Amino acid sequence: MLKQLWIGIIAILVLAGCNDNANGYRCLLPAGTELKEGDVVYRRGGGLVSHVVVAADRGGNYSHIGIVVDSAGKKMIVHAVPGEPDFEGDEDRVKMDTPERFFSSEHTSVGEICRMKDSTTAKKAARAAIEAYNRHTLFDHEYNDNDTVKMYCTELVVWSYKKAGINIVGNERHHVSIPFLETYCIFPSDVYNSKYFKSIIIF
Repeated sequence: MLKQLWIGIIAILVLAGCNDNANGYRCLLPAGTELKEGDVVYRRGGGLVSHVVVAADRGGNYSHIGIVVDSAGKKMIVHAVPGEPDFEGDEDRVKMDTPERFFSSEHTSVGEICRMKDSTTAKKAARAAIEAYNRHTLFDHEYNDNDTVKMYCTELVVWSYKKAGINIVGNERHHVSIPFLETYCIFPSDVYNSKYFKSIIIF
């Protein structure tokens, strides 16, 4: 129990959904923002969890990322996240959420959308992300991207683009050594600094 709690704190910002009426949260994504398949979305919160994640990723400003997909004509965000069950007994896994939920003000203070320069590749990556979602991929609490049985947030995005034919971050991994976890992983800043993307909007 303690291990899962600690890993969740240092690894990823847990999201929660927008609900203007019931909880008073709002969506930070500006109205009218056009999302496209394959867009990589970033967020950072104002709480302790987000600050810890950003501190671990010394080169970055964001604590969580996902990828935009097309689901029956609606733009959704596929992302790997722990601690946000959709129902009682739901396991930590790759999820598909609305942009409004992903960018809830409860856990988001800053967000950004970055776009792959090659739209054909971006669409292929989006389809790969849907594949990971459809096979009910579990969240990887060990942060090990040597296989795809389980995935963490940056691993999911990198894997999706590899399936589309591009290695967006190269082969470098960052050594993380903290209580209950010793691993090599990909940080959000690795994806953010990739030459294949351009920033569309910061909010």
